[in-house]
Amino acid sequence: MRTAYNVETVRAAERELMARLPEGALMQRAAAGLAAACAELLGRVYGSRVVLLVGSGDNGGDALYAGARLARRGAGVHAVLLAPERAHAGGLAALRRAGGRVAAAGAGESLIERADLVLDGIVGIGGKGGLRPAAVPLAEAARRSRAAVVAVDLPSGVDADTGEVRGEAVRADLTVTFGAHKPGLLIDPAREYAGSVRLVDIGLSLPAGRAEAEALQHADVARLLPVPGAESDKYRRGVVGVAAGSARYPGAAVLAVSGALRGGAGAVRYVGPAGDAVIARFPETLVSDRGPARAGRVQAWVVGPGIGDDAGTVAEVVAADVPVLIDADGLRLADADAVRRRSAPTLMTPHAGEAAALLEVDREEVEAARVTSARELARRYGAAVLLKGSTTVVAGPAGGPVRVNPTGTPWLATAGSGDVLSGLAGSLLAAGLSVVDAGSVGAYLHGLAGRVTAQGAPVSAEDVAGAVGRVWRDVRGVGDGIA
Repeated sequence: MRTAYNVETVRAAERELMARLPEGALMQRAAAGLAAACAELLGRVYGSRVVLLVGSGDNGGDALYAGARLARRGAGVHAVLLAPERAHAGGLAALRRAGGRVAAAGAGESLIERADLVLDGIVGIGGKGGLRPAAVPLAEAARRSRAAVVAVDLPSGVDADTGEVRGEAVRADLTVTFGAHKPGLLIDPAREYAGSVRLVDIGLSLPAGRAEAEALQHADVARLLPVPGAESDKYRRGVVGVAAGSARYPGAAVLAVSGALRGGAGAVRYVGPAGDAVIARFPETLVSDRGPARAGRVQAWVVGPGIGDDAGTVAEVVAADVPVLIDADGLRLADADAVRRRSAPTLMTPHAGEAAALLEVDREEVEAARVTSARELARRYGAAVLLKGSTTVVAGPAGGPVRVNPTGTPWLATAGSGDVLSGLAGSLLAAGLSVVDAGSVGAYLHGLAGRVTAQGAPVSAEDVAGAVGRVWRDVRGVGDGIA
């Protein structure tokens, strides 16, 4: 599991460690790791041109000490001081001793234009809001240049705790972060600014159970995937009910069922007006036209994809005493009080537009603050919330760390892709996973399936569903790989 901690927790761990170390030792550890990453990115350090963008405080100090190390290896290093009177004194002295120089006033942009590497040490993890006006031209020059841009701990101008970017920010090719990942490095829009992320271990002791965000890895998903035992039958493996589709949108039912059939449950019951289309494509589906309450026993329900204005079916499913996944039209039609009163777990799977409608805010507000929005929806409805998008996040009904999905591709932004995800996650619910695990494992597999299917080209929702088995095998280590 990749875990990320908020600024307050990281700062407390740094203070605790610094109290046990000689003065300056922690900064030297960070600078050593930072310089090593820069050297690897440059390939050849001797003769390279490096520009340091140096703000006040420890973030600028890290950049100056790393620059000194690069200067000792033969790089030509210039430091652009944004607050000369508050630059880290020890780091500045070390840079000068190593042969580095302080840039003349007004020379920063021209130096950046000729640089091989730009090191962003403007603002540390405690920064809020976008870049200050004096730093904006330097960030823009770095973006225009051919130089590799490396951020110290976090790209300046992004919010470490939330991933929000409110104003101008540095766009990095590589972010070297110290001690722990910060949530903003995992969550868009900030994640887009971070580039590749390298974690440098500086010896922090972080408290268990205090993570702000976490991202599943292959091993975590493999451990959570349902695997039938020798005594399993289709009913013991779980039955998932799918109430989806309409005369206008029969394809939504087909795609939701296609995801459900590949999600680990033993059987899929379909309820709705698209039964003929579902049976034609998936004859193994158990089809009923008697409504959810009379369709037969299920261990979980999926309701909403393409269901149109059928509020009655949504109400029947919400009233069921089993885990329920609510998606698409179901989010619009479900009674909020009825969802809150449910005793069984609920998973809501909105995209940003649907979340904005439920929260009564603009879509842009949701996209700019994905974690905050998902948590607020979870709080209001007493449900787990899987907020789909460039970074899919899952917030639990009882708080705790948000799950951030590390897989996926922009090609998944295609019609019907969300229907497949709903069926897949609903099937995992029926197989016994919790709402948070079902949502995050479903998103992980769905993202992998999209990635290996697309490979840089458009992909259909049906193609994504068809690839789930392949990536499932790869995650469990029983396939031929997905490379």
